[in-house]
Amino acid sequence: MADPAWKRTERAIAQRLGGRRVPVSGRARGATPDVAHARWSVEVKQRQTLPAWLETALEQAQAAARNGQVPIVVLHAAGQAHARDVVLLRLADFLALTSDPPSP
Repeated sequence: MADPAWKRTERAIAQRLGGRRVPVSGRARGATPDVAHARWSVEVKQRQTLPAWLETALEQAQAAARNGQVPIVVLHAAGQAHARDVVLLRLADFLALTSDPPSP
């Protein structure tokens, strides 16, 4: 029987981040991340589609980026402290920012 799509996605993300997927049987809800990693606590969410407004915001940030700037979207809930805001960026940009530069 083939793995469900969400499980394949967790494995793919774990591989890209250099971590390993933690099986559901090996964790209690909220006690352990989806991906074991030395630096990141990774929770993976898969949906059929992302909200259109979110995709539009990412496209706007990308279109406005100049001279190597990394496009990000900051999500803020009205009335909440800005320390709780969420920063969103594409996985490729995140990996480029956090990868070790190649040796000369």
